[in-house]
Amino acid sequence: MDEPIRILLVDRDKVASRNLEHVLVRDGHEVTRLSGGQVALQYLEERVGDPCLFEVILADLELDSVDEGYFILHCRKFQPVTELIFIADKISVPSVVDAIRQGAFHYLGKPVRPVDLRQTVQRAAEQSRHKQLQQGIRQKLAGQEPQLPMTTRNPKMLALFEQARRVAPLDLPILITGETGTGKELLARYIHDCSNRSRKPFVAVNCGAFNEELLTNELFGHGREAFTGATRDHKGLVESAHGGTLFLDEITEMSLAMQVKLLRVIQEKELRRLGMTNPVNVDVRFLAASNRQMQREVEEGRFRRDLYYRINVIDLKLPPLSERQDDIPVLVEYFLNKFAERLNKPVGSIALSALERLSQHSFPGNVRELENILLRALVLANGPEVTLTDFPDYLQEESHPIFKRMDNRLLSLEEMEATYILWVCEQLNGNQTMAAKILGLDRVSLWRRMKKIQTNASHSAADNSPEPT
Repeated sequence: MDEPIRILLVDRDKVASRNLEHVLVRDGHEVTRLSGGQVALQYLEERVGDPCLFEVILADLELDSVDEGYFILHCRKFQPVTELIFIADKISVPSVVDAIRQGAFHYLGKPVRPVDLRQTVQRAAEQSRHKQLQQGIRQKLAGQEPQLPMTTRNPKMLALFEQARRVAPLDLPILITGETGTGKELLARYIHDCSNRSRKPFVAVNCGAFNEELLTNELFGHGREAFTGATRDHKGLVESAHGGTLFLDEITEMSLAMQVKLLRVIQEKELRRLGMTNPVNVDVRFLAASNRQMQREVEEGRFRRDLYYRINVIDLKLPPLSERQDDIPVLVEYFLNKFAERLNKPVGSIALSALERLSQHSFPGNVRELENILLRALVLANGPEVTLTDFPDYLQEESHPIFKRMDNRLLSLEEMEATYILWVCEQLNGNQTMAAKILGLDRVSLWRRMKKIQTNASHSAADNSPEPT
């Protein structure tokens, strides 16, 4: 690649960052060096008008207070086509899988070898430039259909995508429902790309990842001196999505008080930053998603009825992977090719026995579970193909858990999810941090689900207790 690569280097270790900068600059690349994650995010926010400011962000956050997931979320917000490479002293398979699933391009272990640094940065820059080209083509050829959000040959999915394409230009709120891991955010992005707002920002936020105070700040922002440490005005995610689309994932995780605030913004099309009195007008299309039965949440008082009808003008339901097992072979091929290229590995095939085992699995975690299984397998694979031995233990065992029946009765979706969550926690000896990563949840969402499971179990035990005589 002859053209210099624009790189943002984020590292509090001045000696290590200078060494990395020296290698990259010597190769002719343009390097901007910043001393920490929060400094980098502020730098990117101040230059939000240039979405192609950097092609690669190289970050070592081990000495930083900024969480990797938080850093990825906000880098994607300010630099949507930039690829992120993380550097870490200790790298585990779960951490790599989790970071890549959230949007990171790759991980480099310390000490970083110059040859690995050069190869990884170059591949990341190629991917970034490919994204820039795709976005430029889409903007120049307005009216041309975007690609489908995920690989499928299933009639249900194809019909759903056609429905999404038809309703996308209507500029109405849409509620996307489906089990965890079915691809609700991908469908939301597809709707945005098919809409008249496609040239404006698409901003996504997981409502279960923050408590009420932090979510209020993330969505609506704050003014300078609104609280201790607020040294400047901060634009929230709603304002960042002005003219475009805001996707509220896991909206049922919002508190009732937070739902009131959101309802007002949707109705009035204005908001107030924390600590400020002047309203800010916003033009945003709201898409929302949940893995729960929304009608039940409303009936049991956990979700406001008026907000439900505001966001549920159009309802799109994604089927679980268990209802479209004909997609498993094509998804396996897609993910293997995708991750083999990203990890710079020649592995791109799968043994027949391994494919058969995947076809027999019920996939309670849906497409996200399949994606994580294949990413993990590709990281571990030594030979020219992925084999059964590269899969997690529960897939290698002959009698792996099946969550289809209990007491000769079909399980409801809620019961199947609860059974799977408890089983994963049991396999990890109660390690909820690791369980949350495997399940594709943040720790707050997992804690809430565990609390709900325990409450339901207590109610069930009370209902089945013998009546007093």
